[in-house]
Amino acid sequence: MGDIIRKSGKATTIGGGGIETKEMVAKDSPTFKSLTKQGYTIVGSHSGVKICRWTKSALRGRGSCYKFAFYGIKSHLCMETTPSLACSNKCVFCWRHGTNPVAKSNWRWEVDPPEKVMAGALEGHYQKIKQLRGVPGIQMDRFEEAFKVRHCALSLVGEPIFYPYINEFVGMLHEQHISSFLVCNAQHPDSLAKLTKVTQLYVSIDAPTKKDLKKVDRPLNSDFWERLMSCLDILRTIQSHQRTVFRLTLVKGFNMEDIESYADMVERAKPSQIEIKGATFCGSSNGNGNPLTMQNIPFYEECKNFVENLNKELQSRGLDYDIAAEHAHSCCILVADKKFMINGKWHTHIDYPKFFELLESGKEFVDLDYVKETPEWAVWGSQGAGFNPEDTKYDRKAEKLKKKAIRDEQAKKLVEQQQQQQQQQETVQAKR
Repeated sequence: MGDIIRKSGKATTIGGGGIETKEMVAKDSPTFKSLTKQGYTIVGSHSGVKICRWTKSALRGRGSCYKFAFYGIKSHLCMETTPSLACSNKCVFCWRHGTNPVAKSNWRWEVDPPEKVMAGALEGHYQKIKQLRGVPGIQMDRFEEAFKVRHCALSLVGEPIFYPYINEFVGMLHEQHISSFLVCNAQHPDSLAKLTKVTQLYVSIDAPTKKDLKKVDRPLNSDFWERLMSCLDILRTIQSHQRTVFRLTLVKGFNMEDIESYADMVERAKPSQIEIKGATFCGSSNGNGNPLTMQNIPFYEECKNFVENLNKELQSRGLDYDIAAEHAHSCCILVADKKFMINGKWHTHIDYPKFFELLESGKEFVDLDYVKETPEWAVWGSQGAGFNPEDTKYDRKAEKLKKKAIRDEQAKKLVEQQQQQQQQQETVQAKR
């Protein structure tokens, strides 16, 4: 992307040939207005950062997301960002409902340098953390810790690997000892093949067949299935040194059938681990062609049944996987290669200091070189179902009912007081 010349204003030219490029998300565009209204901070012209609800939850001691149970990421130390708001899919379960930009395979906008993206993302994240000061329940020790990001989830929206300088950006994260969890949609095999070492590499596997993938992801590229297959092969070959994870988002009526075809994909790519998560309902949006309703959102028991059937199919083929961990609150379950079972204990957590030590050594290393034991409370079948016992469960529905009961009791007492006052006044008047 060295031939892209950045200029002041909203347009640039490429190679002096008169080809005009524009900002992906201009400040005066409807897209900018829509995304900022949804809580995003737009960084530069094509990147974004937003506070995850789990960050807020962790700051209040109400629990971290599944990534803490599975990998040891504390949510209040995690920044969720993307260097590319544009995506090559329009997935039915996407929480953006089509409000972010889309593109096929070629970057066609102005490009911001990674230094600008990095600085802007951190600044935007910390500014949003500051706004949480004084919120009821915030634990000040965690609040202060939150101003030193330790993890970066490159999964906010759009397609991070689409950014031309993704390797440089990841390198900047690592220089500050910020771990990198990069999620890609398996539609950019060339970029995937060139990706440097990340802490964990996710590939979204949203359907088991070509027909279902078109229905679920609504991809822009006509050769979407071939692109996915190429990415699976890259995971098993060029990127086999990475800690790789399949990410399955389950949507009832769309992609919860054909276990055998899912197993075919696992057998082809041999990922380190497989995450299976029930889709989260973010509201219907018929105007943008979003067909989902609450009937498409699986219950946790349905997700468990799916995982158990998938695991059974994998093992019947001689593939050495097993169910390792769970986070029921996120409706998420982790299946892992049994090489992560060491001395009878699962080791799906990451030793982050070890990762950076290995990275800075300049030597080659693989996923097993920086593992850490999974805590008992996160292991599959544990009593807490993946909820950290150091935190306190917060039941929104129960809290609403509790607050309503308090309001009702207060209203009842007020009525009684008013009745007593009225009776006293009537007694006084009667004596007169």
